Amino acid sequence: MTLKRTIVFTFLICNLFVFSQDFQGKAYYVSKTNPDMDSWGGRQMSEVQKKQIMERMRSMFEKTYILTFDKSVSIYKEEEVLEAPGQGGFGMWGSSFSAGPQYKNIKTKEFIQDQEFFGRQFLITDSLQQLEWKFGSETKQIGQYLCMKATATKTVDEFDWRSMRRKKPKKEDKKSETDSTKTTSVTADIEVPKTIEVTAWYTPQIPVNQGPGEFWGLPGLILEVNADQTTILCSKIVINPEQKSIISAPEKGRVISRKEYNATVKQKMKEMREMYRGRGNSKRK
Repeated sequence: MTLKRTIVFTFLICNLFVFSQDFQGKAYYVSKTNPDMDSWGGRQMSEVQKKQIMERMRSMFEKTYILTFDKSVSIYKEEEVLEAPGQGGFGMWGSSFSAGPQYKNIKTKEFIQDQEFFGRQFLITDSLQQLEWKFGSETKQIGQYLCMKATATKTVDEFDWRSMRRKKPKKEDKKSETDSTKTTSVTADIEVPKTIEVTAWYTPQIPVNQGPGEFWGLPGLILEVNADQTTILCSKIVINPEQKSIISAPEKGRVISRKEYNATVKQKMKEMREMYRGRGNSKRK
């Protein structure tokens, strides 16, 4: 028996009694996204300017979430905090691209995301994305938990702002890459990779298949995720809290598939472009 399997087997035996009961847990995560500032014109900025921009955008780039889970289901919600002055992020667009509460049912492979978009409430329904995890032999300590490494390649949603980056200009466009009049839409200069590499650290000490956000499917709670420009790290875990929560799927909103929701976003962006283009033409008259 390999060292990895021995560790997992030992933890499962030690925790068999605790986790065979009617248990529930809460895990607190800090999510940080570090975009490549250079690709957004950061080469012309000083380090002080970059820091100031990141500070103003902290409400979007740095968030705290709470995962409430049991063996079968979980709900992942952003922790409500008072926003500091000057940290408005992308305003309504930012809240529209940031995921709302996410519900996962491991047994039924159901995924539901409660999402607000321009004042309308949606329930984005989908099947859980099954990642093909590759198990490594590396271990590391996160708090009081021994964690093991796993990696996978993940398909990225086209509106996942955490992986958005500026397109690299083509050779023929280099001369005009600083000319903003060449941009034909709000997303013309933005791209999202089709896939990204994910590294996860999970602990067999908490033998559930849950994890933050859309991540799941490992033989232990996922405590850390490194995915492209984003790192999600667990800061606190409470097992069997005195006051248990009801973990249920969100119910308010228009039920819609991910494909239909993305089409709705595209249509709204088209309307916004036409509206601003109309304003620009009226000013020139």
